[in-house]
Amino acid sequence: MNRHRRIAIFQRLRELNPQPTTELLYATPFELLVAVVLSAQATDVSVNKATRKLFPIANTPAAIAALGVAGLSPYIQTIGLFNTKAKNVVALCEQLLALHGGEVPADRAALEALPGVGRKTANVVLNTAFGQPTIAVDTHIFRVSNRTGIAPGKDVNAVEARLNRVVPAEFKQDCHHWLILHGRYVCTARNPNCSECPIADLCEWPDKLNSHRGSKKT
Repeated sequence: MNRHRRIAIFQRLRELNPQPTTELLYATPFELLVAVVLSAQATDVSVNKATRKLFPIANTPAAIAALGVAGLSPYIQTIGLFNTKAKNVVALCEQLLALHGGEVPADRAALEALPGVGRKTANVVLNTAFGQPTIAVDTHIFRVSNRTGIAPGKDVNAVEARLNRVVPAEFKQDCHHWLILHGRYVCTARNPNCSECPIADLCEWPDKLNSHRGSKKT
């Protein structure tokens, strides 16, 4: 895909959604960090349902550390892998208190050193909480980047590296929000809705003309 087509895609996505953001509910960088850790292999809807109950009770590292794993688990037990996530969240709270004065660091290395925090989670927090132009690649963005031809790559790290190379600076801050929402609601894994896709004419997926909601194309 050439530069002009990529620019046209992002211009169109920006026109449709000028201020995109995460669908996770949060009020502070710490709440966002916890929500993103909980969202691994889970839906934003399920995480929001849990944090609506959790955050009014405990929404600081000290408060969640005081709950402990046994106290935190009932709030998040409807989320996949909740036992492991409870251990990680309590451990990261303890580390934030011990090493960062209870504050979420705006630094990639420090974030990735926290239990349960990988590159994707760090990218989301740096971008959404701290306004850094990072690009977090999840399964939706990986699929959209490869399918459309925006930034093909064999794995999420390759796609992230390519997006960072080819996405113009003016779009980088919002890039991953546009792509994840597009993958979640339009360019879905099964039955992508090409007939209503706002960038269908710019997309380079060979099967797009044969794909419509209800088809068996993937």
